[in-house]
Amino acid sequence: MTRTQNAMVTGSRGLGSRLLTKLAVAVMGAAALFVAAPHAPAHAQLRATVVGEQYIPLRIAIPDFDGTGPNAAEIARQIGDVVRADLGTSAPFKVLDKAAFIERDVDIAMQPIFGNWTVAGLETQALVVGNVVVNPTTNAMTVQFRLWDIYGQKMQYEAGYEVPTPLNWRRLAHKVADDIFTQLTGDPGYFDSRVVFVSKTPGDEPFKGRLAIMDQDGANAEFLLSGFTSVINPRFSPTDQVILYGAYVPDPRYAGATLLRTYLYDIATGRQEILAEGNGQLDFSARFSPDGKSIVFNRAERGNTDIYKIDLATRKLTRLTSNSAIDVSPSYSPDGKQIVFQSDRGGSKQLYIMNADGSQMVCPRGGGARADACRITFDQPGYSFTDPVWSPRGDWIAFSRQGGGQFVVGVILKDGTSLRVLTDGYQDESPTWSPNGRVIAFERTASRAAGPKLHSIDLTGRNERRLATPRDATNPTWGPVLKME
Repeated sequence: MTRTQNAMVTGSRGLGSRLLTKLAVAVMGAAALFVAAPHAPAHAQLRATVVGEQYIPLRIAIPDFDGTGPNAAEIARQIGDVVRADLGTSAPFKVLDKAAFIERDVDIAMQPIFGNWTVAGLETQALVVGNVVVNPTTNAMTVQFRLWDIYGQKMQYEAGYEVPTPLNWRRLAHKVADDIFTQLTGDPGYFDSRVVFVSKTPGDEPFKGRLAIMDQDGANAEFLLSGFTSVINPRFSPTDQVILYGAYVPDPRYAGATLLRTYLYDIATGRQEILAEGNGQLDFSARFSPDGKSIVFNRAERGNTDIYKIDLATRKLTRLTSNSAIDVSPSYSPDGKQIVFQSDRGGSKQLYIMNADGSQMVCPRGGGARADACRITFDQPGYSFTDPVWSPRGDWIAFSRQGGGQFVVGVILKDGTSLRVLTDGYQDESPTWSPNGRVIAFERTASRAAGPKLHSIDLTGRNERRLATPRDATNPTWGPVLKME
């Protein structure tokens, strides 16, 4: 059965630049055909499956793409490099070294010689073949690829992208990697997305930092908001290219004083507005709701810190917690029904779950009594938990944990079970999820004398890597996959 889908791919990079891409996709056979093992005598469906921390990554070969037309050969090489890098940093895959290939020049129009890819030492399970064509008259560029199931000896998927200029070849490479990831895992891809962070110059004061953005692989890093140099806690909307952030600005009421403002900033249009401003209180740590229509944040007022909600359309303010303890760092569940937050109401910094409307709930641990919030971190005496953020999948909650001379990043289920520590650094904190809930980016200070850098790690605890930034960097926030229209 063959299915054809036509759509428009749009997106933006940097300060509002737009890319219009025409997408034509033909799926050969079912939308997802997977196989359990490369040597299965009766061939089943080809799939990269990650279960727990112990698994065997799917072996995938990606030869250099062919190129036809002005500069197409170089663009094809670069696209192949980015696709290999994207999938190579993803835990479900092992990208094979192209130097080991028997076939180096693979024609997209021809069926591969399957035996050349199953020899000892190669044992390829999936093969990607692609080409790039640049029209010498119009300069329009077409990128096509095919995904082959080698042991099933059949083509699983093919797609083609056409753009009016080759300038955005990198976005197309990420789209190709996203397509392959989705076809072989059944999960959405995340490579065509971006990370916002606070860029810091070594030696600057703690609250000095500029808002910056980059592709998820560290490419195309640039500053946003040239006039702001004291930015904290940026947070991406899960639905749009919109950011919340805090900034220390001069207080117009008192010479030489500063106040903390919360801003809403649209990357594509450059539009910015003040959302909250300290006036007898301090507002901070804002996060979007899953639908992007409201935010939750902390307000410190008259010696107490609680969680509030603002509806962005009406600016209606709702107080969600009323506790003498310090309740901070709220993060919505992806269905919007619950909020995880940090509180010291039990005597130390721990993680709690509450209903998003503030109603009473029955706690999964600690008896059947109804409560306004349920503690979920019990089994780590002497440790403090901070920075909770709910996975887009709805299962795991990432956190930072302090104790034993270390800050580490880990995950826990919402009922307080299955706590796992993923990192092992001197000071790891500020976790943020990839849009598909597969990868966590975080901030790492490697030693007392080192500056903060950005890293990422897979949910399995594998594939830890450094995300290159031009300067030191803190407070990463991962944005949604760029929209297709």
